Amino acid sequence: MATQEFIATGRRKEAVARIRMSPGTGKIEVNGKSFEEYFPTTNLQSGQAGAVRLAIARALIISDANLRASLKEEGFLTRDPRMKERKKAGQPGARKRFQFSKR
Repeated sequence: MATQEFIATGRRKEAVARIRMSPGTGKIEVNGKSFEEYFPTTNLQSGQAGAVRLAIARALIISDANLRASLKEEGFLTRDPRMKERKKAGQPGARKRFQFSKR
């Protein structure tokens, strides 16, 4: 007996989450471990949470297209495009300049 599986990808900033959603108990596993075990600190969890949320929303749409309107209204289908700005040449960081010396 084959169960139906829905695969989706979600991204937020630099975080990427690929999920496989299938009918079941609602348990969330990351690489075979529980979510809390894989991301022990809340800091790590919050960065990945937006990516996982988007992936789950996209998988729900694949499973049932009627959910799209309500998910869109709540803002679950919006990707957060902010990324870390790259370091520029001749500077110590993305925006910071080296200290200016007149003499």
